[in-house]
Amino acid sequence: MVKVLFVCLGNICRSPMAEGVFRRRVAEAELLEHVEIDSAGTHAYHVGEPPDERAQAAAVRRGADISGLRGRQAGVEDLERYDLVLAMDHENYAHLRAICPPGHEHKIRLFLEFATRSDERAVPDPYFGSASGFDRVLDLIEDAAEGLLAEVRARLAR
Repeated sequence: MVKVLFVCLGNICRSPMAEGVFRRRVAEAELLEHVEIDSAGTHAYHVGEPPDERAQAAAVRRGADISGLRGRQAGVEDLERYDLVLAMDHENYAHLRAICPPGHEHKIRLFLEFATRSDERAVPDPYFGSASGFDRVLDLIEDAAEGLLAEVRARLAR
């Protein structure tokens, strides 16, 4: 089993979209029984809330229903539990490193490290922008999801 956690600021835009897209990719690869997927935020701004409506609409257009997800805050226990803790940007990465218990630092990475078509390393936060920003974010997420799926397959093969 490979356990993957996506993390953004509030867990209502980027990380739930990444969770939904990656869950769809893993299902298509018939690996759902071998991969645990979740998302969380570094802050508790939206705990218990569904993803942003624009994020839900954009994700549905890409084949991922994220309407059932609810925001939650990432904690120390997540860094102990998950094999890959994937930050959406450098601020999220720094926050995760600051709360990380010793010996688990290697699990924290930027999600876009897995991108194969983009040189960007931070997924921009679309929250204060227009609906088109969510499509741009999904382009980056879908690119990185491909690379991440290859990494998960390699880990499962070991």
